[in-house]
Amino acid sequence: MPPVEQVSGTTVQTHRIVFRYADPEHRVDGVRLWADLDLGVDPQMRPTDLGWELRVPMPRLDCLEYLFDVAGQGMVTDPSNPDVKDGAFGAHSWLALPGYRQPRWLDLEPVEGAVIDVAVDASVWQPASVASNDRLPMLVAHDGPEMDRYGELTSYVAALVGAGELPPMRVALLAPGPRDERYAANPAYPSQLGSTALTKLMRQYPSDHLPVLSGQSLGALAALHAAWAQPGAFGGLFLQSGSFFTHDLDPQESGYSRFADVTGFVGDVHAAAAAPPLPPITMTCGTAEENLANNVAMRETLRHLGVHVEWGEAHQGHTWTCWRDLLDPHLTLLLQKVWS
Repeated sequence: MPPVEQVSGTTVQTHRIVFRYADPEHRVDGVRLWADLDLGVDPQMRPTDLGWELRVPMPRLDCLEYLFDVAGQGMVTDPSNPDVKDGAFGAHSWLALPGYRQPRWLDLEPVEGAVIDVAVDASVWQPASVASNDRLPMLVAHDGPEMDRYGELTSYVAALVGAGELPPMRVALLAPGPRDERYAANPAYPSQLGSTALTKLMRQYPSDHLPVLSGQSLGALAALHAAWAQPGAFGGLFLQSGSFFTHDLDPQESGYSRFADVTGFVGDVHAAAAAPPLPPITMTCGTAEENLANNVAMRETLRHLGVHVEWGEAHQGHTWTCWRDLLDPHLTLLLQKVWS
C-alpha cells in the first residue's frame, strides 16, 4: 500500500477529490462523508497521522455540496474549506470541480431593484425606477423567498434587465406556507393560486402579458398542476427538478405522506390521451439527481401530448446552486420567447 500523503485540508486533484478532516490526536471515533448523491464509494473516512481522509474518484459533476458526519458532533461543514452554500437545511461546504463555470450574469451590472411586501405570503421585486401601475410582465415564483435567498433569482433578473437581455419585469416571490399541503398536487391549490393570489397581484401590478410560473422540486410539480387545472392562466412554465414521482421510478419516496397525491396527479398526466392547452414549458434538472429519471419521463410524456417543452441540465445535484446555475440561458430564453 502506498504511503498516505501528509497534507492537511480537502483538495481537488486531477482525477480525484481527497477529503480530509484534521484530527491528529484522533479525539473523535470516526468521520463519514455526507453528500446528497451517491459518489460510488464507502463514505467512511480512514484514519491518517493528521486525522481522517477519504479519496473519491473524480465524479461526473461540476460542483459538489457535502458535510462531515463527525462521531459525537453530528453534521459539520469542512473546516478546511471556506466555500459554503446556505440552504433551507443549513450550510453545506461547496467544491467547484474541473469544468465548473459560474453564471455569466454574476459579472453583469444589475439594475437597481426594490422589494414590496404585498401580502403575508407574497412580495414583489421590481426595478426601482418603475411605478406600481406601470404595465410590466411578471414572473411568479413558487418558494420565492428561498429561491431568491439561496438561488439569487432577483439578482439574476436584475442583471439581465440591466444588460437589456430581459425587459423590465416584476418577480412575485410566493412564500410556500404549508408547503406539502399546498404543493403536493392539492386539488384546491390551483384555484387558490389562480383566483386569489394571481388575481390580486395582477390587479395591483398590471401587465400586457400572462405571467410565467416557476418552481423547483415540489414547487415545479405544483406549477404544472396549476397550469393543468387552469388552462390559459399562464404564459409559460419554468420547472426545475420537479417532484414528478411515479411508483416505478421513485419507490424510495413511498414513505412521503403525500406520495399518493403526487403519484395520482403524475399518473393522470402520463395516462392522458390529450393535454389541456398548456403554454411553452422549459424543464431543467441536475444529471446526478434522483429526480432525473422522472423528469425525463415527464418531458417525454408532455412532448408526446403535443406540448412545447425545452430542456436544460447541469452536472449537479438537487441543490439551490444547480437551480441558480440553470436560470441562464434556459429561463432567459423562455421569457424572451413568451414576452417578445
